[in-house]
Amino acid sequence: MTRDLAKAVKRCSKPETVALLVVRDKARDRSNIMPIGWKMWTSGQPRLVAFSVSLDHYSCDLLLAEDECTLAWPGKDMLPGVLRCGSVSGLNTDKFELTGWRLAPAVLVGSGLIEGCIVNLECRVKDRLETGDHMLFVCSLLEGHVLDGDTRVLFTLHDEAIFNHAGQGKGYKFGTFT
Repeated sequence: MTRDLAKAVKRCSKPETVALLVVRDKARDRSNIMPIGWKMWTSGQPRLVAFSVSLDHYSCDLLLAEDECTLAWPGKDMLPGVLRCGSVSGLNTDKFELTGWRLAPAVLVGSGLIEGCIVNLECRVKDRLETGDHMLFVCSLLEGHVLDGDTRVLFTLHDEAIFNHAGQGKGYKFGTFT
C-alpha cells in the first residue's frame, strides 16, 4: 500500500461509490465498520469530505466521542462483507471478526485502516451539524493510502434485493431487512 493522499482522493471521487466508515470504540478496544452511501467532497484546499450518519447509529456515538475516523473504499471482492456490515449493529458485534477483514494501523488516527480496501483516508472531524435525525460530519483529510494495482472501487449497489431505502428517517441499509 502506497501513501499518496492526492491519488487516493482522485481514485475514489466519482461516480458515487460505496464507502466504509471506521470508528474506534475505546471502551470495547476495537474499531467498528459502517457502510455509507452518501458522502461528498466539500473542498479541495483544504481537503474536506462530508458524510451523514443517523443519530441512532452506534457509529454516530463513537464518532461524536472520538472526532476522528477512516473512510475506506472496498473493491467488488469485498461485497459480501459490506453487506454483512450493513445488516447488523456493531454495538454487540465485532465486524472485523464477522467479515474476516483485518485492521491495519493508521498513521494519524486510532480507527485504523481496512486491509484490502482500495483506498483508506484518515480523517479528523472539523465540524458537525445536526440535520434532523442525522448528524452531518465535515472532516479534514489527513492521510491517504492506496492499494497497489489497478483494482476498481465498489460502486453504489443498485440491486434492490441487496440495497433498500427504508424511508421515514431510517436511511439506507446495506443487506436485507429482517
